[in-house]
Amino acid sequence: ILNYDIMARFRRRTCIILLLFILFICSIMMALKTLRPDRAGFGDPFGLGLLPELQQRTVLLDNKQNSLNRVQGDTVTRVSNLHSIAVNTMKASMPPVNKLEEEPSSPNYNFHIFYYSWFGNPQFDGKYIHWNHPLLPHWDPKIANNYPKGRHNPPEDIGANFYPELGSYSSKDPSVIEAHMKQMRSASTGVIVLSWYPPGMADENGEPTDDLVPVILDYAHKYNLKVTFHIEPYKDRDDRSMYHNVKYIIDKYGGHPAFYRHKTSTGRFLPMFYVYDSYVTIPEIWANLLTVSGSQTIRNTPYDALFIALLVEERHKHDIHRSGFDGMYTYFATNGFSYGSSHHNWASLKAFCDSNNLMFIPSVGPGYIDTSIRPWNNHNTRNRVNGKYYETAFSAALLVRPEIISITSFNEWHEGTQIEKAVPKRTGQVVYLDYKPHKPNVYLELTQKWSEKYRKEQEQWLM
Repeated sequence: ILNYDIMARFRRRTCIILLLFILFICSIMMALKTLRPDRAGFGDPFGLGLLPELQQRTVLLDNKQNSLNRVQGDTVTRVSNLHSIAVNTMKASMPPVNKLEEEPSSPNYNFHIFYYSWFGNPQFDGKYIHWNHPLLPHWDPKIANNYPKGRHNPPEDIGANFYPELGSYSSKDPSVIEAHMKQMRSASTGVIVLSWYPPGMADENGEPTDDLVPVILDYAHKYNLKVTFHIEPYKDRDDRSMYHNVKYIIDKYGGHPAFYRHKTSTGRFLPMFYVYDSYVTIPEIWANLLTVSGSQTIRNTPYDALFIALLVEERHKHDIHRSGFDGMYTYFATNGFSYGSSHHNWASLKAFCDSNNLMFIPSVGPGYIDTSIRPWNNHNTRNRVNGKYYETAFSAALLVRPEIISITSFNEWHEGTQIEKAVPKRTGQVVYLDYKPHKPNVYLELTQKWSEKYRKEQEQWLM
Protein backbone atom coordinates (compact mmCIF):
# COMPACT_ATOMS: atom_id res chain seq x y z
CA ILE A 1 0.00 0.00 0.00
CA LEU A 2 2.83 2.38 0.86
CA ASN A 3 4.52 1.69 -2.46
CA TYR A 4 1.23 2.31 -4.26
CA ASP A 5 0.78 5.72 -2.57
CA ILE A 6 4.34 6.68 -3.45
CA MET A 7 3.82 5.69 -7.08
CA ALA A 8 0.49 7.54 -7.25
CA ARG A 9 2.09 10.74 -5.93
CA PHE A 10 4.97 10.31 -8.37
CA ARG A 11 2.55 9.94 -11.30
CA ARG A 12 0.57 13.03 -10.21
CA ARG A 13 3.74 15.08 -9.88
CA THR A 14 4.96 13.86 -13.29
CA CYS A 15 1.63 14.81 -14.92
CA ILE A 16 1.73 18.29 -13.39
CA ILE A 17 5.31 18.87 -14.57
CA LEU A 18 4.42 17.59 -18.05
CA LEU A 19 1.37 19.86 -18.20
CA LEU A 20 3.42 22.91 -17.19
CA PHE A 21 6.03 22.04 -19.80
CA ILE A 22 3.36 21.78 -22.53
CA LEU A 23 1.92 25.17 -21.50
CA PHE A 24 5.40 26.69 -21.63
CA ILE A 25 6.00 25.33 -25.16
CA CYS A 26 2.58 26.62 -26.31
CA SER A 27 3.41 30.07 -24.95
CA ILE A 28 6.66 30.14 -26.91
CA MET A 29 4.90 29.04 -30.10
CA MET A 30 2.27 31.76 -29.72
CA ALA A 31 4.95 34.38 -29.28
CA LEU A 32 6.92 33.13 -32.28
CA LYS A 33 3.86 33.53 -34.47
CA THR A 34 4.47 37.28 -34.45
CA LEU A 35 7.70 36.62 -36.36
CA ARG A 36 6.37 34.19 -38.97
CA PRO A 37 6.67 35.62 -42.48
CA ASP A 38 3.41 33.99 -43.58
CA ARG A 39 1.19 35.53 -40.90
CA ALA A 40 -0.07 38.10 -43.38
CA GLY A 41 -0.89 37.26 -46.97
CA PHE A 42 0.86 39.10 -49.76
CA GLY A 43 -2.48 40.47 -50.90
CA ASP A 44 -3.18 42.13 -47.55
CA PRO A 45 -4.53 45.65 -48.28
CA PHE A 46 -3.08 46.93 -45.02
CA GLY A 47 -0.22 48.66 -46.83
CA LEU A 48 -2.57 50.21 -49.36
CA GLY A 49 -4.70 51.86 -46.70
CA LEU A 50 -2.02 53.56 -44.63
CA LEU A 51 -2.89 56.98 -45.99
CA PRO A 52 -6.28 58.42 -46.94
CA GLU A 53 -5.27 58.91 -50.59
CA LEU A 54 -4.99 55.14 -50.96
CA GLN A 55 -8.28 54.13 -49.41
CA GLN A 56 -9.94 54.70 -52.78
CA ARG A 57 -7.51 52.25 -54.33
CA THR A 58 -8.29 49.74 -51.62
CA VAL A 59 -11.84 49.53 -52.93
CA LEU A 60 -10.47 48.40 -56.28
CA LEU A 61 -8.58 45.41 -54.89
CA ASP A 62 -9.63 41.92 -55.94
CA ASN A 63 -12.13 40.12 -53.73
CA LYS A 64 -9.57 37.43 -53.07
CA GLN A 65 -7.28 40.10 -51.65
CA ASN A 66 -10.00 41.30 -49.32
CA SER A 67 -10.67 37.76 -48.17
CA LEU A 68 -7.10 37.52 -46.92
CA ASN A 69 -7.86 40.31 -44.45
CA ARG A 70 -10.79 38.80 -42.58
CA VAL A 71 -10.24 39.29 -38.90
CA GLN A 72 -11.20 36.23 -36.92
CA GLY A 73 -12.52 37.94 -33.80
CA ASP A 74 -9.17 39.30 -32.61
CA THR A 75 -9.39 41.95 -29.88
CA VAL A 76 -7.07 44.54 -28.40
CA THR A 77 -6.96 42.48 -25.21
CA ARG A 78 -5.71 39.48 -27.16
CA VAL A 79 -2.86 41.54 -28.61
CA SER A 80 -1.88 42.75 -25.14
CA ASN A 81 -1.91 39.19 -23.85
CA LEU A 82 0.20 38.00 -26.78
CA HIS A 83 2.76 40.72 -26.13
CA SER A 84 2.91 39.80 -22.46
CA ILE A 85 3.51 36.16 -23.38
CA ALA A 86 6.27 37.14 -25.79
CA VAL A 87 7.99 39.39 -23.28
CA ASN A 88 7.80 36.85 -20.48
CA THR A 89 8.85 33.78 -22.46
CA MET A 90 11.42 35.11 -24.91
CA LYS A 91 13.92 36.98 -22.76
CA ALA A 92 16.85 35.28 -24.35
CA SER A 93 20.00 37.28 -24.03
CA MET A 94 20.83 39.56 -26.91
CA PRO A 95 24.26 39.50 -28.52
CA PRO A 96 26.56 42.02 -26.88
CA VAL A 97 26.16 45.59 -28.12
CA ASN A 98 28.96 48.08 -28.15
CA LYS A 99 28.21 51.02 -25.88
CA LEU A 100 27.83 54.37 -27.59
CA GLU A 101 31.07 56.24 -27.30
CA GLU A 102 31.22 59.72 -25.88
CA GLU A 103 32.48 60.80 -29.30
CA PRO A 104 30.12 59.09 -31.78
CA SER A 105 31.52 57.28 -34.78
CA SER A 106 31.35 58.96 -38.15
CA PRO A 107 27.99 58.99 -39.95
CA ASN A 108 27.33 56.19 -42.39
CA TYR A 109 25.85 57.87 -45.46
CA ASN A 110 24.71 54.49 -46.76
CA PHE A 111 22.34 54.16 -43.78
CA HIS A 112 19.17 56.14 -44.51
CA ILE A 113 16.54 56.55 -41.80
CA PHE A 114 12.89 57.63 -42.25
CA TYR A 115 11.98 60.64 -40.11
CA TYR A 116 8.64 62.33 -39.35
CA SER A 117 8.27 65.97 -38.30
CA TRP A 118 4.47 65.98 -38.01
CA PHE A 119 4.07 65.91 -34.20
CA GLY A 120 2.74 68.89 -32.24
CA ASN A 121 1.73 69.94 -28.74
CA PRO A 122 -0.03 72.98 -27.19
CA GLN A 123 3.20 74.67 -26.11
CA PHE A 124 4.60 75.01 -29.64
CA ASP A 125 1.60 74.43 -31.90
CA GLY A 126 -1.42 75.51 -29.86
CA LYS A 127 -2.79 71.97 -29.87
CA TYR A 128 -1.77 68.32 -30.05
CA ILE A 129 -1.01 67.08 -33.53
CA HIS A 130 -0.72 63.38 -34.39
CA TRP A 131 -0.36 62.33 -30.73
CA ASN A 132 -4.17 62.60 -30.63
CA HIS A 133 -4.50 60.36 -33.69
CA PRO A 134 -8.02 58.96 -34.28
CA LEU A 135 -8.77 55.23 -34.16
CA LEU A 136 -9.07 54.27 -37.81
CA PRO A 137 -12.09 52.10 -38.66
CA HIS A 138 -11.75 48.88 -40.60
CA TRP A 139 -12.99 49.14 -44.22
CA ASP A 140 -15.52 46.36 -43.54
CA PRO A 141 -18.35 47.89 -41.43
CA LYS A 142 -19.14 44.52 -39.83
CA ILE A 143 -15.59 44.26 -38.52
CA ALA A 144 -15.37 47.96 -37.67
CA ASN A 145 -18.33 47.63 -35.30
CA ASN A 146 -16.30 45.24 -33.12
CA TYR A 147 -13.64 47.81 -32.31
CA PRO A 148 -13.52 51.10 -30.36
CA LYS A 149 -13.89 54.48 -32.03
CA GLY A 150 -12.81 58.01 -31.16
CA ARG A 151 -9.35 59.52 -30.78
CA HIS A 152 -6.51 59.61 -28.28
CA ASN A 153 -6.25 62.20 -25.54
CA PRO A 154 -2.61 63.30 -24.91
CA PRO A 155 -0.38 63.61 -23.04
CA GLU A 156 -1.23 60.45 -21.05
CA ASP A 157 -3.10 58.73 -23.87
CA ILE A 158 -1.26 58.96 -27.20
CA GLY A 159 -1.66 57.28 -30.58
CA ALA A 160 1.19 54.84 -30.06
CA ASN A 161 1.87 51.49 -28.38
CA PHE A 162 5.19 52.78 -26.98
CA TYR A 163 5.85 56.05 -25.15
CA PRO A 164 8.72 58.39 -26.13
CA GLU A 165 11.33 59.41 -23.60
CA LEU A 166 10.78 63.02 -24.74
CA GLY A 167 7.04 62.78 -24.03
CA SER A 168 4.35 64.04 -26.42
CA TYR A 169 6.77 66.45 -28.05
CA SER A 170 6.46 69.03 -30.80
CA SER A 171 8.54 68.56 -33.92
CA LYS A 172 9.03 72.34 -33.88
CA ASP A 173 10.75 72.32 -30.49
CA PRO A 174 14.44 73.12 -31.14
CA SER A 175 15.51 71.01 -28.16
CA VAL A 176 13.60 68.03 -29.59
CA ILE A 177 15.13 68.47 -33.05
CA GLU A 178 18.60 68.62 -31.52
CA ALA A 179 17.93 65.57 -29.35
CA HIS A 180 16.80 63.67 -32.43
CA MET A 181 19.93 64.65 -34.36
CA LYS A 182 22.10 63.51 -31.46
CA GLN A 183 20.32 60.16 -31.35
CA MET A 184 20.58 59.58 -35.10
CA ARG A 185 24.25 60.55 -35.08
CA SER A 186 24.93 58.29 -32.09
CA ALA A 187 23.37 55.43 -34.07
CA SER A 188 25.87 56.06 -36.88
CA THR A 189 23.16 56.71 -39.46
CA GLY A 190 24.05 59.34 -42.03
CA VAL A 191 21.01 60.36 -44.07
CA ILE A 192 17.64 61.53 -42.74
CA VAL A 193 14.80 60.67 -45.12
CA LEU A 194 12.36 63.43 -44.22
CA SER A 195 8.63 62.86 -44.79
CA TRP A 196 7.57 65.75 -47.06
CA TYR A 197 4.42 67.35 -48.40
CA PRO A 198 4.43 70.43 -50.66
CA PRO A 199 3.92 73.84 -49.01
CA GLY A 200 0.40 74.20 -47.60
CA MET A 201 -0.26 70.45 -47.76
CA ALA A 202 -0.24 67.74 -45.07
CA ASP A 203 -1.66 64.34 -44.26
CA GLU A 204 -5.27 64.38 -43.05
CA ASN A 205 -4.23 64.24 -39.38
CA GLY A 206 -1.46 66.82 -39.54
CA GLU A 207 -0.46 70.36 -40.44
CA PRO A 208 1.92 71.63 -43.17
CA THR A 209 5.57 71.16 -42.18
CA ASP A 210 7.60 72.49 -45.12
CA ASP A 211 8.48 75.63 -43.11
CA LEU A 212 10.37 73.38 -40.68
CA VAL A 213 12.76 72.03 -43.32
CA PRO A 214 15.39 74.84 -42.98
CA VAL A 215 15.61 74.26 -39.22
CA ILE A 216 16.02 70.51 -39.68
CA LEU A 217 18.72 71.10 -42.28
CA ASP A 218 20.61 73.44 -39.94
CA TYR A 219 20.55 71.00 -37.01
CA ALA A 220 21.44 68.09 -39.29
CA HIS A 221 24.48 69.99 -40.53
CA LYS A 222 25.55 70.64 -36.93
CA TYR A 223 25.81 66.87 -36.45
CA ASN A 224 27.27 66.18 -39.89
CA LEU A 225 24.09 64.48 -41.09
CA LYS A 226 22.48 64.83 -44.51
CA VAL A 227 18.79 65.24 -45.41
CA THR A 228 16.88 63.82 -48.35
CA PHE A 229 13.13 63.80 -48.98
CA HIS A 230 10.43 61.14 -48.71
CA ILE A 231 7.76 62.53 -51.03
CA GLU A 232 4.33 61.55 -49.72
CA PRO A 233 1.27 60.89 -51.95
CA TYR A 234 -0.13 64.40 -51.86
CA LYS A 235 -3.34 65.37 -53.68
CA ASP A 236 -3.07 65.33 -57.49
CA ARG A 237 0.50 64.04 -57.51
CA ASP A 238 1.49 63.43 -61.14
CA ASP A 239 4.37 64.09 -63.55
CA ARG A 240 3.75 67.84 -63.76
CA SER A 241 3.30 68.49 -60.06
CA MET A 242 6.31 66.30 -59.25
CA TYR A 243 8.46 68.29 -61.68
CA HIS A 244 7.48 71.55 -59.99
CA ASN A 245 7.94 70.15 -56.49
CA VAL A 246 11.35 68.64 -57.23
CA LYS A 247 12.36 71.99 -58.75
CA TYR A 248 11.06 73.75 -55.62
CA ILE A 249 13.05 71.47 -53.27
CA ILE A 250 16.30 71.76 -55.22
CA ASP A 251 16.00 75.52 -55.75
CA LYS A 252 15.14 76.23 -52.12
CA TYR A 253 17.19 73.64 -50.23
CA GLY A 254 19.74 72.29 -52.73
CA GLY A 255 22.39 74.83 -51.73
CA HIS A 256 22.36 73.85 -48.06
CA PRO A 257 25.45 71.88 -46.93
CA ALA A 258 23.18 69.24 -45.33
CA PHE A 259 21.28 68.59 -48.57
CA TYR A 260 22.05 65.01 -49.60
CA ARG A 261 23.56 64.12 -52.94
CA HIS A 262 24.47 60.57 -53.90
CA LYS A 263 27.54 59.72 -55.92
CA THR A 264 26.50 57.56 -58.87
CA SER A 265 28.58 54.93 -60.65
CA THR A 266 29.31 57.53 -63.36
CA GLY A 267 30.73 59.96 -60.81
CA ARG A 268 27.78 62.37 -60.78
CA PHE A 269 26.44 63.73 -57.48
CA LEU A 270 22.65 63.70 -57.67
CA PRO A 271 19.86 64.44 -55.17
CA MET A 272 17.78 61.43 -54.16
CA PHE A 273 14.02 61.29 -53.65
CA TYR A 274 12.09 58.40 -52.13
CA VAL A 275 8.56 58.33 -53.58
CA TYR A 276 6.06 56.76 -51.20
CA ASP A 277 3.23 54.73 -52.78
CA SER A 278 4.60 55.41 -56.24
CA TYR A 279 2.58 52.46 -57.59
CA VAL A 280 -0.65 54.46 -57.25
CA THR A 281 0.39 56.40 -60.37
CA ILE A 282 0.53 54.45 -63.63
CA PRO A 283 3.97 53.87 -65.26
CA GLU A 284 3.06 55.95 -68.33
CA ILE A 285 2.67 59.07 -66.17
CA TRP A 286 5.96 58.48 -64.37
CA ALA A 287 7.69 57.84 -67.73
CA ASN A 288 6.73 61.36 -68.85
CA LEU A 289 8.91 62.66 -66.02
CA LEU A 290 11.59 60.02 -65.56
CA THR A 291 12.59 58.88 -69.06
CA VAL A 292 14.79 60.88 -71.42
CA SER A 293 12.10 60.96 -74.11
CA GLY A 294 9.27 61.84 -71.72
CA SER A 295 7.11 64.88 -72.44
CA GLN A 296 7.82 66.30 -68.98
CA THR A 297 11.30 64.86 -68.62
CA ILE A 298 13.54 65.90 -65.77
CA ARG A 299 16.49 63.94 -67.13
CA ASN A 300 19.63 65.82 -68.14
CA THR A 301 18.27 69.03 -66.62
CA PRO A 302 19.52 70.93 -63.55
CA TYR A 303 16.79 69.09 -61.61
CA ASP A 304 17.77 65.56 -62.52
CA ALA A 305 17.95 63.25 -59.51
CA LEU A 306 17.74 59.65 -58.35
CA PHE A 307 14.11 58.61 -57.86
CA ILE A 308 13.42 55.57 -55.67
CA ALA A 309 10.02 53.87 -55.97
CA LEU A 310 8.19 51.82 -53.34
CA LEU A 311 7.87 48.15 -54.20
CA VAL A 312 5.03 46.29 -52.49
CA GLU A 313 3.98 43.53 -54.91
CA GLU A 314 6.30 41.52 -57.15
CA ARG A 315 4.72 42.91 -60.32
CA HIS A 316 5.72 46.42 -59.23
CA LYS A 317 9.35 45.73 -60.19
CA HIS A 318 8.42 45.71 -63.89
CA ASP A 319 6.32 48.87 -63.50
CA ILE A 320 9.21 50.59 -61.70
CA HIS A 321 11.57 49.71 -64.53
CA ARG A 322 9.14 50.90 -67.22
CA SER A 323 8.47 54.11 -65.32
CA GLY A 324 12.09 55.22 -65.45
CA PHE A 325 12.79 55.08 -61.71
CA ASP A 326 16.38 54.66 -60.59
CA GLY A 327 15.70 52.15 -57.85
CA MET A 328 13.26 50.64 -55.38
CA TYR A 329 12.83 50.40 -51.61
CA THR A 330 10.55 48.21 -49.49
CA TYR A 331 9.70 50.50 -46.51
CA PHE A 332 7.50 48.19 -44.41
CA ALA A 333 9.00 46.76 -41.21
CA THR A 334 6.74 43.71 -41.35
CA ASN A 335 8.56 40.64 -42.63
CA GLY A 336 6.02 38.62 -44.62
CA PHE A 337 3.39 41.33 -44.94
CA SER A 338 4.15 42.10 -48.59
CA TYR A 339 6.35 40.64 -51.29
CA GLY A 340 8.78 43.53 -50.96
CA SER A 341 9.00 43.45 -47.17
CA SER A 342 9.63 39.67 -47.05
CA HIS A 343 13.30 39.07 -46.38
CA HIS A 344 13.45 35.88 -48.44
CA ASN A 345 12.54 37.82 -51.60
CA TRP A 346 15.36 40.34 -51.32
CA ALA A 347 17.92 38.23 -53.17
CA SER A 348 15.72 37.92 -56.27
CA LEU A 349 14.82 41.63 -56.13
CA LYS A 350 18.49 42.55 -55.88
CA ALA A 351 19.25 40.31 -58.88
CA PHE A 352 16.46 41.97 -60.88
CA CYS A 353 17.80 45.41 -60.01
CA ASP A 354 21.37 44.46 -60.89
CA SER A 355 20.30 43.18 -64.28
CA ASN A 356 18.30 46.35 -65.01
CA ASN A 357 20.72 48.97 -63.68
CA LEU A 358 18.50 49.80 -60.69
CA MET A 359 19.35 50.36 -57.03
CA PHE A 360 17.83 47.99 -54.50
CA ILE A 361 17.38 49.56 -51.05
CA PRO A 362 15.94 47.08 -48.52
CA SER A 363 14.19 48.59 -45.51
CA VAL A 364 14.84 47.09 -42.08
CA GLY A 365 12.85 47.76 -38.92
CA PRO A 366 12.84 46.81 -35.24
CA GLY A 367 9.26 45.47 -35.24
CA TYR A 368 5.73 46.59 -35.99
CA ILE A 369 2.59 47.30 -33.97
CA ASP A 370 -0.09 49.84 -34.86
CA THR A 371 -3.08 48.65 -32.80
CA SER A 372 -3.19 52.00 -30.99
CA ILE A 373 -4.57 53.52 -34.21
CA ARG A 374 -5.72 50.38 -36.09
CA PRO A 375 -7.05 48.14 -33.31
CA TRP A 376 -8.15 45.53 -35.87
CA ASN A 377 -4.67 45.11 -37.38
CA ASN A 378 -3.04 42.86 -34.80
CA HIS A 379 -2.36 40.15 -37.40
CA ASN A 380 0.40 42.38 -38.80
CA THR A 381 2.12 42.88 -35.43
CA ARG A 382 5.77 41.84 -35.40
CA ASN A 383 7.24 41.41 -31.93
CA ARG A 384 10.67 42.96 -31.32
CA VAL A 385 11.91 39.94 -29.36
CA ASN A 386 14.32 42.15 -27.41
CA GLY A 387 16.09 43.33 -30.57
CA LYS A 388 16.40 39.98 -32.34
CA TYR A 389 13.82 40.89 -34.98
CA TYR A 390 15.86 44.00 -35.88
CA GLU A 391 19.11 42.06 -36.06
CA THR A 392 17.50 39.40 -38.26
CA ALA A 393 16.40 42.12 -40.69
CA PHE A 394 19.88 43.64 -40.82
CA SER A 395 21.43 40.23 -41.37
CA ALA A 396 19.04 39.56 -44.28
CA ALA A 397 19.83 42.97 -45.80
CA LEU A 398 23.59 42.48 -45.64
CA LEU A 399 23.29 39.13 -47.40
CA VAL A 400 22.23 40.87 -50.64
CA ARG A 401 25.06 43.42 -50.47
CA PRO A 402 22.98 46.56 -51.05
CA GLU A 403 24.53 49.92 -51.84
CA ILE A 404 22.18 51.55 -49.30
CA ILE A 405 20.10 50.23 -46.38
CA SER A 406 17.06 52.18 -45.22
CA ILE A 407 15.67 52.03 -41.68
CA THR A 408 11.95 52.13 -40.88
CA SER A 409 11.99 54.26 -38.82
CA PHE A 410 13.41 56.79 -36.41
CA ASN A 411 10.07 58.00 -35.05
CA GLU A 412 6.97 56.57 -36.74
CA TRP A 413 5.38 56.03 -33.32
CA HIS A 414 1.91 55.23 -34.69
CA GLU A 415 3.22 52.04 -36.29
CA GLY A 416 5.66 51.06 -33.55
CA THR A 417 8.66 51.03 -35.89
CA GLN A 418 10.62 53.69 -34.02
CA ILE A 419 14.18 53.32 -32.77
CA GLU A 420 13.95 56.63 -30.89
CA LYS A 421 14.32 56.27 -27.12
CA ALA A 422 11.17 54.94 -25.41
CA VAL A 423 10.42 54.55 -21.70
CA PRO A 424 8.08 52.38 -19.62
CA LYS A 425 4.80 54.14 -18.80
CA ARG A 426 1.52 53.18 -17.19
CA THR A 427 -1.41 55.62 -17.03
CA GLY A 428 -4.86 54.64 -15.88
CA GLN A 429 -5.88 51.70 -18.03
CA VAL A 430 -3.09 52.20 -20.59
CA VAL A 431 0.12 50.21 -20.23
CA TYR A 432 2.66 51.11 -22.90
CA LEU A 433 5.16 48.68 -24.33
CA ASP A 434 8.85 49.36 -23.71
CA TYR A 435 12.36 48.15 -24.50
CA LYS A 436 12.97 46.35 -21.21
CA PRO A 437 15.04 44.51 -20.11
CA HIS A 438 17.25 46.85 -22.14
CA LYS A 439 17.79 50.60 -21.85
CA PRO A 440 15.87 53.24 -23.84
CA ASN A 441 18.75 53.61 -26.31
CA VAL A 442 19.10 49.90 -27.14
CA TYR A 443 17.92 50.27 -30.76
CA LEU A 444 20.30 53.16 -31.33
CA GLU A 445 23.12 50.96 -30.09
CA LEU A 446 22.04 48.07 -32.30
CA THR A 447 21.90 50.40 -35.31
CA GLN A 448 25.43 51.60 -34.59
CA LYS A 449 26.60 48.01 -34.26
CA TRP A 450 25.17 47.05 -37.66
CA SER A 451 26.35 50.26 -39.27
CA GLU A 452 29.91 49.35 -38.34
CA LYS A 453 29.39 45.75 -39.47
CA TYR A 454 28.01 46.98 -42.79
CA ARG A 455 31.02 49.25 -43.30
CA LYS A 456 33.46 46.40 -42.70
CA GLU A 457 31.58 43.99 -44.96
CA GLN A 458 31.22 46.61 -47.70
CA GLU A 459 35.00 46.99 -47.77
CA GLN A 460 35.22 43.27 -48.50
CA TRP A 461 32.55 43.49 -51.24
CA LEU A 462 34.48 46.20 -53.02
CA MET A 463 37.83 44.39 -52.94
